[in-house]
Amino acid sequence: MTRRLSHGERLCVASHNAGKVREIRALIEPFGMTAISAGELDLPEPEETEKTFIGNAELKARAAAEASKLPSLSDDSGLEVHGLGGAPGIYSARWAGPEKNFDIAMEKVMAELGARDHLSDEKRSANFTCALSLAWPDGACVSFEGKVFGHLVWPMRGDRGFGYDPIFVAEGRSETFGEMDPEEKHAISHRAAAFAQFKAACLPQETEA
Repeated sequence: MTRRLSHGERLCVASHNAGKVREIRALIEPFGMTAISAGELDLPEPEETEKTFIGNAELKARAAAEASKLPSLSDDSGLEVHGLGGAPGIYSARWAGPEKNFDIAMEKVMAELGARDHLSDEKRSANFTCALSLAWPDGACVSFEGKVFGHLVWPMRGDRGFGYDPIFVAEGRSETFGEMDPEEKHAISHRAAAFAQFKAACLPQETEA
């Protein structure tokens, strides 16, 4: 049986990405959890050496739990473009360069698609994947994965969200994630899908909150 967190417990969000921290904090606050980020604790960012989203999420969660002595939740997520064979995938952040400039990353995605003559709707299909890993200081760790499917648009639309949100439209929607109200995005996103599994397995029961 998966170990549950307790109502009111402090949780380290193992990320230096302000957008991710903001979204995760909003998801756990209704459960009375206090979130503090790895950036706020000035924890080093471990090198992501694994080949899967879950592998990298576990690596980061374990490093943060060991350094902070707190249960630590890590997110590893990215955009998988079907016309690019799943790229940028686990390298989504690296495509943004050392300055984390996602305008450059989005331009690169669309340039790669154009260079390969993959501008059909089928080739523009894509999905976001999110892996969430929760690690404890004693080494225990559990992981969950969620996805949201859709397609890419160009030019970029919207200044909400972060990362590749301005070029991604989820199935059945007309707005990009960059145009969508944050609460609406939270309800359908890859992160929300992974979080639903995390909530069922690890968060306090609703009656405890």
